[in-house]
Formats: sequence, C-alpha cells, structure tokens
Amino acid sequence: MKSILLSFDIEEFDLPTEFGVEISRDDMFSIAGEGTRRILKLVNEADARVTFFVTAAFALEFPDLVREMKASGHEIASHGYSHTTFEPADLKRSREALEEIVGTPVRGFRMARLAKVGKQDILDAGYEYESSLNPVWLPGRYSNFTAPLKPFREACGLWQMPVSALPVVRFPLFWLSFKNLPLALYLPLAKTAMSATGFFNMYSHPWEYHERAAEPQWKIPGYIVRHAGESQCNRLRRLIASLGRSGTFETFGAYLDRLQASK
Repeated sequence: MKSILLSFDIEEFDLPTEFGVEISRDDMFSIAGEGTRRILKLVNEADARVTFFVTAAFALEFPDLVREMKASGHEIASHGYSHTTFEPADLKRSREALEEIVGTPVRGFRMARLAKVGKQDILDAGYEYESSLNPVWLPGRYSNFTAPLKPFREACGLWQMPVSALPVVRFPLFWLSFKNLPLALYLPLAKTAMSATGFFNMYSHPWEYHERAAEPQWKIPGYIVRHAGESQCNRLRRLIASLGRSGTFETFGAYLDRLQASK
C-alpha cells in the first residue's frame, strides 16, 4: 500500500489582504477556527491520520482545539509564527510555542505560501523535515521543474517532503488543482502520481471549508474560493474514500520514521 500524506495549513484567514482588503482579527480567526473544526471532524470520522501545519498565532488563539487534534492521533507541525509576517527567529519561536501547547516535539515545518527559507536555518531551529517544495513551474510562484518528486535530504541533512505533482509533465496536484479540476479527473491523476512515487502529498487550508471565504467583500478570485464550505467538505470526503482504497493515510512523522528505518 502507498502512503497518503494529507495535510492542512492551519492559519489565520489573512487571504483578503493579498487583494487589498482589510479583514478584522475576529473574522480572520473565526473563519479559520470553524474551518479547522470541520476538517478535524471529517478526518476523524474517516479514521484518516493527517498532519496539521499550524501557525503559532492560531494555536495561541485555539489551544484546546490544537490539543484536540493531537489527542485524535494527528501530527502537529509548524506553519510559522504568523501567516502574514516572517523573520528567521520565528522558526524556533513557533516550534517552542506549539510544543508548549501540545506537550510533544514538533518535527516538521512548512513555510507560508511555500516561500523559500534557508534549509540550515530550519534545521538549526530544531526541525527534522520540511514540506515547502512544490516541484513544478508556475509563473510568478514556483520554479522547481527539475526538483525531485520523492522525499530527499537537503545538503544540510534536513528531510524534504515535496508536494505531489504528476511525473514527467510536472502537472501540480496541490490545493488549487484539487479545488478546480473535476474529481473524475483529479483522482486518477493523484493515483498515478502516488503509484509513481510511492506516496501522495496534498494540502489545503481551513478557510476552504467555510462558506464565508467566498463572500464578495473579500474580493478573492472565484478560482481560489470555488466550492468554499460544504461542497469542499464533500470533495475531501470523496478524496479520502477514493485514495484510501489505494493507500494508507499516515502523518509525515510516521512516514519519515519508516523512511529512515529503511535507509
């Protein structure tokens, strides 16, 4: 059976600011919090183990919810201190804040918007792995067409867990593809990538599972907020049910343990 590394970037809903729209702190956290609760309920009902990459800002706002994620058997990893701002010191600060809340080591890191961060800096901040590499070419976003499709170790020793893409043509299979492609097309592509690499790594965000993300006041393009709310929840249910027939859902940490044991 193949490994399915399903993950969620648990962050404050600051997306409207990218389109020049101010959003209140209450709206940022209420939308993110409710979306996260819906995700947690869904993956628990499906008995699918997942990894939550959580900002420290979210965790400090909803510590009981983050502890509930951990108690449900999921992994808590870092998504930085804040989703809006970043400085190198945030790497260690976010890990320590999350560890204080969940009481166990935080091993993984994913940078907001998959932006590039120094690999040695991530390792020095106490992380074992990163998952901020989308091995595709997207104009204005990513230029990683020749990057490995399978997990590998960076020169400094940090493990890298690439987001899944279709082999050869490098068609991206990340959250925007999951949201916009018909599931009748997306699911076979996901299984093809999983068969070729032995694992499947896809992520999405809590605001995708809340209908308020599509409110016109935020001025977010339709292709970004398509299916927001229950429709996206249903798509996730179908993804889990379909992929679960071809692989096993596991956390990044569990997958890394097996990977290291096989070396």
